[in-house]
Amino acid sequence: MAVLLKDAIKPNLVQTLEGNAAILHGGPFASIAQGTNTVIATRMGLSLGDFVVTEAGFGADLGAEKFLHIKCVSSGLKPDGVVVVATVRALKHHGGVHKDVLTNSDPDAVRKGFCNLEKHIENVQKFGLNPVVAINAFPTDTNDEYEVIKELCAQKGVKAIVSTAFANGGAGASELAAAVVESIHEGDVMRMPGLPAIPSAEHIDIDDN
Repeated sequence: MAVLLKDAIKPNLVQTLEGNAAILHGGPFASIAQGTNTVIATRMGLSLGDFVVTEAGFGADLGAEKFLHIKCVSSGLKPDGVVVVATVRALKHHGGVHKDVLTNSDPDAVRKGFCNLEKHIENVQKFGLNPVVAINAFPTDTNDEYEVIKELCAQKGVKAIVSTAFANGGAGASELAAAVVESIHEGDVMRMPGLPAIPSAEHIDIDDN
């Protein structure tokens, strides 16, 4: 075991299908741990590139909270931008549509289910950061559904961009990337939300309510 782990502290450099550099190091699920890669990996990326994209697992109520409260606080790192990923299918499901008919166009259900995405946006905004919403496109999505998301995000002061990266690779995410860079240049500065000095269990009760 010692032989297997002797180089474990060193990040792994791999590449995407399009030849971009990616650093793999750590990254346990947010449901059982902190849900982020290591501080070493992030700092290594920052030393090598102009932009570093890292994932915080699950939603903004779990992965992002842990990323900001644990990784950023302990390391001193501060993200310049945040992307919240959403799908039309998920919003329709939150709006009451049964999973068997999620492929049917239903802008009204998207509007009804937006309250879920709205809360994730607000969670990020509490840290002084205005996210960009990436709409992860599916073939069954419709433009009417996209427009509902864009409209409601705009009311929160947030841009929503359709990403077809799964189907089209980097080219499918170029508009999203441009929006993220633009948001970074707006100069948002991460801040920790003011929390009362009470036991953690009481914080949980407050969050639940």
